[in-house]
Amino acid sequence: MRNEISAGGVVVFGNAILLLRKYNGDWVLPKGKVEINEDIAETAIREVLEEGGVKANIIKYLGKIHYTFRNTREEAEIVSKTVHWFLMEARSMECIPQRQEGFVDALFVHINRASQIAKYEDEKKIIIKAIQSM
Repeated sequence: MRNEISAGGVVVFGNAILLLRKYNGDWVLPKGKVEINEDIAETAIREVLEEGGVKANIIKYLGKIHYTFRNTREEAEIVSKTVHWFLMEARSMECIPQRQEGFVDALFVHINRASQIAKYEDEKKIIIKAIQSM
């Protein structure tokens, strides 16, 4: 089993939250792996910029989630993943999806709809936690 640590953001602008649509239609929050010599806050800021084209500042730490999955790309290896989430504020609503990572759309969605649109239960929960902490 391989362990991975990632970080991401629930990015708000006014009353909207940034979601990214993957090529398969799933709407997700921006997140990615922590790189060497990078802390989780730096990772979250970098991933939001890389995946969504959004410059954002961290407001506060929201917590972490943990899950395991089977990586079908690498001989069905089991991956144990921890994702650290931050509430972040965007400087504008301008966003550009990172197509080379499989994202076909980036959109700020009204906070009342964001948790309904998000694909994964853990991301729905972190969106609700972010909204409640605003």
